[in-house]
Amino acid sequence: MAHIVCEPCFDCKYTDCVVVCPVDCFYEGAQMLFIHPDECIDCEACVPECPVEAIFHEDNVPDEWKEFTPLNAEESPKCPVITEKKTALEGESCSGKS
Repeated sequence: MAHIVCEPCFDCKYTDCVVVCPVDCFYEGAQMLFIHPDECIDCEACVPECPVEAIFHEDNVPDEWKEFTPLNAEESPKCPVITEKKTALEGESCSGKS
């Protein structure tokens, strides 16, 4: 089982979640973060850290964001791992804290 980064992360890329991940399973794409499903240990440490509530357990991904489950699996291997907090993009759809 794994957690999935969904649409609220797009154009935001808050990285509060990556610093609490014990297995470094977050990967940085150009517009959002991804979780590698084979590396996630389902610890849920990242979930409360996301200020835009973009991270869901794969069994609880809202129907309108189901396409993010395969997207995380496809994109995470193509992106560099991210383990340190960075400045968020703060796009128009982004609401939360930095």
